[in-house]
Amino acid sequence: MKTIHDIDFAQLYRTHMQAAGGREKPPQEWDARAKEMGKLTGTSSYVRDFVERMNLDGCDTLLDVGCGTGAIALALAPQLKRVYALDYSQGMLDVLMKNARTLGIDNVTPIRLAWEDDWRDVPICDVVTASRSTTVMDMADALTKLDAKARRRVYLTNMAGGRFIDAEVAELLGRSRPALPDYIYIINLLYQMGRHPRLDYISSDNRLAGAKNFDEFVRKVTFAVGALRDDERERLKAWYEADPQRSQRGGAPFRWAFVAWERSQS
Repeated sequence: MKTIHDIDFAQLYRTHMQAAGGREKPPQEWDARAKEMGKLTGTSSYVRDFVERMNLDGCDTLLDVGCGTGAIALALAPQLKRVYALDYSQGMLDVLMKNARTLGIDNVTPIRLAWEDDWRDVPICDVVTASRSTTVMDMADALTKLDAKARRRVYLTNMAGGRFIDAEVAELLGRSRPALPDYIYIINLLYQMGRHPRLDYISSDNRLAGAKNFDEFVRKVTFAVGALRDDERERLKAWYEADPQRSQRGGAPFRWAFVAWERSQS
């Protein structure tokens, strides 16, 4: 009789990601969005919800993986002695450091690396975070790296449901691909690693929310699904203009799975 231990979740994840058309965006795409994403507008409800679920007892150092422009790293830096902010987009790291200087934060060290790079020189820290950055091509490798770099605890978020944009918008554009693999793989992989993950959920605006006008909305959609044809743009405009409040929300809210585990249990 086969049991859960006989299932190769690492390979199953990779197969699922390939079948769903998943890809790692090149860093240049994130570089182009860095300035727009990195404006200091105060702490978001998502960041507050993420930080409130963390335990920093006994922690002096943090490694924030896929840090982007620093939402999590900069929120936690005042409570820690040293923060290491890792991302493969130099544009994101540049904006992060600019924001740190604006806030008077001087304990953040940027590290330019990708998930698939060699992390041997990345310091081991008391706590490791990976917020909204875990849509990777090899989840088993990513979890192993996070776990190895954490002295005490790991906190991450991963999509619940496998889709980044509103299903109605995707259907409208004819871009309804199979859902990407989501957090349930992480739970099973951690179980096979001997970890005991804690699972919670955070609701937030989706990627299409907050556009100031239709052109900005199109840019958000294009970043998520790729270039639009003229007919797709017209259908999207009709959807956008039909309900301004819905358009401002970008459609349905997004749900993140919050996964945490203690590293010191081994």
